Order: sequence, then C-alpha cells, then structure tokens
Amino acid sequence: MKKNQKDRHRYDDIIGLPRHVSNTHPHMPVQDRAAQFAPFSALTGHKEAVREIARRTEEKIESE
Repeated sequence: MKKNQKDRHRYDDIIGLPRHVSNTHPHMPVQDRAAQFAPFSALTGHKEAVREIARRTEEKIESE
C-alpha cells in the first residue's frame, strides 16, 4: 500500500463522529477568533523605523 493510500484511511474511524462542543466554555465569535491572528501591536511602526534608519545611512554615505 502506498503512503498516500495509507494516510487517506488513517482517520476513517473518527471521520463520522460528531464535533465536540464544550459545556464549560462558550463559543467564541468569529470576529474575536480573527483578532487572535491580527499583527502584533509591538511591531507597529517597525517598518517605518527601518526605513528612517536606511534613509539616514544613505544620506551619511552620500555626504562623505
């Protein structure tokens, strides 16, 4: 049996089972879930800071 065929049947025993729903934790709204993947605020302004340093370096090289 090829690897792809073996992997395809690997989870056959659980494919039809119902999805678990927690009795303890409420369902998280999609908007809140999406916020977890938003860019880190710690990196805000980083790109601009790098550009500014590059600009200063280029000015310094040109003035020498």
